This record gives sequence, C-alpha cells and structure tokens, in this order.
Amino acid sequence: MPYQEPEFLPWEGRRVPITFVGGYLGAGKTTAINEVLEVAERPIAVVVNDAGAINIDARLIKGCDGASIELTDGCVCCTSIDDMGEALDVVRARAEPPDHLVIELSGIAEPQNVLPWGHSAGFLLDGVVIVVAIDQLLDDELPEWIRLHVEAQIGVADLLVLTKTDQADQTAIDEARDRLARLAPGVPVVDGSRGRREPGALGRFLALGGHCEHHPAGVVGPTLFDLHETHSIDVDHAMTREQLDGLVSGLPDRFPGRSIARAKAVIDLIDPPGPVLVQVVGGRSEVTPLLDNEQRRSTDLVVITVNTAGE
Repeated sequence: MPYQEPEFLPWEGRRVPITFVGGYLGAGKTTAINEVLEVAERPIAVVVNDAGAINIDARLIKGCDGASIELTDGCVCCTSIDDMGEALDVVRARAEPPDHLVIELSGIAEPQNVLPWGHSAGFLLDGVVIVVAIDQLLDDELPEWIRLHVEAQIGVADLLVLTKTDQADQTAIDEARDRLARLAPGVPVVDGSRGRREPGALGRFLALGGHCEHHPAGVVGPTLFDLHETHSIDVDHAMTREQLDGLVSGLPDRFPGRSIARAKAVIDLIDPPGPVLVQVVGGRSEVTPLLDNEQRRSTDLVVITVNTAGE
C-alpha cells in the first residue's frame, strides 16, 4: 500500500529539522551517530536502519518499547525500520516533538532519493551529512559500481566527514581532499577520525540545526574540529528580501580562506512582512516562512566556517 501523508499536521504545525547521515558501508556512520547521542543536550530522535547498529551505553537507556529505545536525556533511538514513511510515523506518534531528527541511511542508499522526505508533514530538511572513508575514496581497485555510488553520495552532501585519516599519511589526506573538492565543489570537509577530531564534534555541528536562539551573541570560541570557528553577525533590523539575499550571498566574502559550513537565523522580512527561517548548509541556502506555531523572535545570524586549506 503506498504511503499516505497524515491528514493533520502533528505538534500543532511545528516542524522538526531532519538531518540525513549517509555514506558507504564501513565509512563510519555509526561512530558519527554515536557522537550525536554522547553529547546530546536536548531531545533528538535518531533513526537507524539495522537493529543493534548503534551500541548505546546501558547507562543512557531509560527503557525500550519495540523498536524504540528511550534515553535518559529525552532522546529516542529507533532501529529495524526499513521504510522511511514508517520511520517518520514512529517519530510523529510521539506526544512531544524532538528538537531534531537524525536519520542514518543504509550504506547503499542514494541520498538524493530521500531528500523529499525532509519536507514530509511535521518536518523540515536541515541537511545531508556524508561520511567518507579515505581508504574507500582512494582505492583504485574498488569496483566501478561502488566507486560511482560513493561519488554519487558525495555529490549530494552539504557536509563531508572524512574518516580513517589517522591511518593515512599527509600526502594521501591532501589527495583525498583534492578529490572531494572536485566531486563536491564548495562543500566543507571535516576530519572525523578518532585520533584527529574533537569528541562530540558532529553533535555540536548538528546543534545549530535546532533553535538558533540558543546560541549566544558575539563570536564564540572554536567548536567542532580545530578547523571550525563560530561567528555571529548582528541583525538588528527588518530586511527586504533583496537585502537578505545580499547578506547570504556575501557570506564568503566576510570569511576569506574559509568556507561556510552552516549558518542560521530568524529574520524579520519587510515585504512580505513576517519572520523567516534562514539556513545555509554547505552550498545550499533556504529561506522558509515560519508558521504561526513556529513564530520566534529574530536572532543574529550564527555562522560556522571551516578552513578550506584543511590545515
């Protein structure tokens, strides 16, 4: 039976941001998802494809109900859900919406095919994170169909997480970054290897996908990986759409030598009047009018940048 969107919007119209985490088999998606669970400071929902794929610390488990594992910090982890519609229904069935939904895609999934689900009832697409293992990226003996599949996944990414670099020399790392730059021009690349990254980095990156008003004004100290910096741009007045577009398109010029990994704000527009949610994730930018149930005060524009040189 084909999937049917719910007749009524859940949570009185509030929309929950969705981040898809993809990557080929063995790239390190499970490690990335575990980081999200380790550092979560607000209720999130995590959906994974395979039962037992996420090894959750027993101290974090509050209770289990079928495929749903309730965590003590308010998060929920759903496993053994193969159908995307069913997965979203499980989350929608919750009385209180999570602040964020993270969906781990299977290793053979094609992320471009799941993007429409990011705008399903009750949800709003936040971004696509693709985890890439350096050995897979540089393996010239990899079967062509796997290589093409990995490259297709990379091409959809808003953020690339390069793993297993602690097992490679600097020449290989530079080659991998050059190859990613050709496959996904302008998309930020971060180092996700155990020996090189700051613990919990991906979780803090995803945090900006939630409520941007939680972030203090002014320049915040380095977050995520050492290559990342968080900035705040004052927005103290309502804008025309032309002014807003100019602000977003001008971000690269404000941060020479760095790429824009993520930016987010709630800004009051003059024409048409009303607040809008502004999001920049990798090379994609979106301006979304807020629903009545999502009305929030305007905020500064919070920007996360990454050193494009990877040094």
